[in-house]
Amino acid sequence: MTPYARRGVHGQTVEAIARRVLSGELAGGATLDLVALQAELGVSLTALRESLKVLAAKGMVDARQKRGTFVRDRSDWNLLDADVLRWQFDSGAGTETGDGLLRDLGEVRGIVEPAAARLAAERRDAADLAALDAALAAMSGGGGPADAVAADLAFHRALLGAAHNELLTRMEIVLESGLARRDQLVHSTEHPGDPVPSHRAVRDAIHDRDPDAAEAAMRALLDQALLDLDEARRAPTHPTTDGATVGEPAQKGTTA
Repeated sequence: MTPYARRGVHGQTVEAIARRVLSGELAGGATLDLVALQAELGVSLTALRESLKVLAAKGMVDARQKRGTFVRDRSDWNLLDADVLRWQFDSGAGTETGDGLLRDLGEVRGIVEPAAARLAAERRDAADLAALDAALAAMSGGGGPADAVAADLAFHRALLGAAHNELLTRMEIVLESGLARRDQLVHSTEHPGDPVPSHRAVRDAIHDRDPDAAEAAMRALLDQALLDLDEARRAPTHPTTDGATVGEPAQKGTTA
C-alpha cells in the first residue's frame, strides 16, 4: 500500500496530522483548531476536512456538534488498519513504544503463522508452491536490504495465502508493516545471515503435506527471528539508507 505521504497534498496532510496524534502533540480528547491547523499546514480548509475524514474512518478523530473535531482515545483507534500500524512503527522506531509494538508483533506471529503453516501443508496447491518458490529465489538473489525485505514479505504473504482461509490471509495487513520494520533492523547488520534454509524448511514441509513438520519449522524460524532482533537491538547504531537509525554489525541471523 502506497504511504499517504506519496499521494499528493491530501496524503501529506493526512500523515502530518496522524503523526501529531501519535506523538501526543495532539493528545486524546484535544479539540482541533481547524483554522490554526489549516494555516500551519498551508492547505485549504476543504483539503483539511477531507484529510480529517480519512482519520475519522480510522478511529483517530471524530466530530460532534458543539464540540467540534477532536482526537479520540487510543482505545478507539483501528489499530489493525494498515496505515495506523505503519504510522505507529514509523513514529516509534528506536523507542520503548516501538519495541513494544515489535514484541506484540512477535506474539501475534507466534500465534498465527505456525497455524497458517499447518493449514498450508494440508491445503496448498501448485500456485501456492510456485509463490513460495519465487520468494525463496528472490531471497537467494543477492540484492540489497530492500530486496531482502521484499522477498521476506512475499514469502510470508504466500504462506498465509496457501492456508486458503480468507480471513487468515488478511492478517498480512497486521504483519506487513511490523515485519518490514523488523527486517529493516536485521538486514541493516553487516552479516544478517542466510534466510533461505529456515524458509526452505517451511516450504519443504508444506510441499510434502506434513502439517506437523510445517508448524515446527515455522516455530523454529520465528524463534530465530526473535534472537536476530535482539542482536540487532544490542548492536551499535548507524543510519540506514532511508535515514532511520538501526543496529550495526551482528554476526549472524536470518530474515523471518
